[in-house]
Amino acid sequence: MIMQLQFYKYQGTGNDFIIIDNRQQLFPINNTKLIAQLCDRKFGIGADGLILLERSDKYDFKMVYFNADGNEGSMCGNGGRCTVAFAKKLQIITNQTTFEAVDGLHEALIVGDTVSLKMTDISTIDKFDDHLFLNTGSPHHITFVDDIKNVNVKITGSKIRYGAPYFTEGSNVNFVEQVNEDTFKVRTYERGVEDETLSCGTGVAAVAIASHKARKTKKNNIVLKTLGGNLEVSFDYHNNIYKNVFLKGEATLVFTGEISI
Repeated sequence: MIMQLQFYKYQGTGNDFIIIDNRQQLFPINNTKLIAQLCDRKFGIGADGLILLERSDKYDFKMVYFNADGNEGSMCGNGGRCTVAFAKKLQIITNQTTFEAVDGLHEALIVGDTVSLKMTDISTIDKFDDHLFLNTGSPHHITFVDDIKNVNVKITGSKIRYGAPYFTEGSNVNFVEQVNEDTFKVRTYERGVEDETLSCGTGVAAVAIASHKARKTKKNNIVLKTLGGNLEVSFDYHNNIYKNVFLKGEATLVFTGEISI
């Protein structure tokens, strides 16, 4: 049976998503092939991922995120910010919210087109000779480089993503160049997309925290310059724990449409 599906295309610093109002539970969430096709940039709508907004028993809504390969993913920071903007468009919320995601509860605040999303607390950061690793709702490998524009993110990122110790489960891979005391350039290879994306929300949150942990900066409000635009990450640091981690940036509606599935 063919169904007409209404969708909304959102983007946050070039990280783009198909978002669907699934409060009636009509979307076939187990159809991995369909989700991948919808995200395909030549044969579908095209996106870095697909997000379902669903009902929550206790909170404003629930966010369910799928990678572009069709599989359910871990937390997506820019996707979360876009879903908050979508919830406001649906008049589920006004300018603040608490919602459910795969990694737990998130709070968010909307001012104009800017959405500030509270991320998970971070207490564990693994430091190695040539990189750091931490999980900000999604796993992130972080390498500091001197000349970020000449890094082959897809090839180098893919090797790290599939290599030891990550293997099949994989990790997102971030390459970082420091600009000054509170500004860093970031390029990210995202698992599930299996390519470089213009921006990654959990990635820049991980970079900001890793930069502080590695003593690259003493600041707790950091600007991250991605290929798709600038994001800000702020946090409080006490007793080796990063709390009140906020990811801040624009989240905007690109277009709406219908597609037969």
